[in-house]
Amino acid sequence: MSHEPLHIEDTLGPKDGQRLLRLKGPLVIATLFDFQAKVRANSSRILIIDFGEVPYVDSAGIGALVGAYVSHQKDGRSLHLVGVSDRVHHALQVTRVEHFFQFFTTVAEAEEAAWR
Repeated sequence: MSHEPLHIEDTLGPKDGQRLLRLKGPLVIATLFDFQAKVRANSSRILIIDFGEVPYVDSAGIGALVGAYVSHQKDGRSLHLVGVSDRVHHALQVTRVEHFFQFFTTVAEAEEAAWR
């Protein structure tokens, strides 16, 4: 079985203290190591992760997201998820972790909410 790659675009947000990770591809055990490295290297106050082009996640991907949430929370930083598909949102609901995350429809909404 071939695995679709995960591409990550890592950019600064429009406001100081924001970082944007734009994901393209599945967040699964075979693709999550680069994601984890980028999350761990991030020191911005607000990390926005754009899931608009993530078709699915597996349990390892969900674990990586929960790990990102925990590390951000303990340091007093925020984590915002954008463009999460129904399929990915359902996986987060089934595993009972969706309440950890703040969901936004667009990156602009997440960027604006971060400063309220």
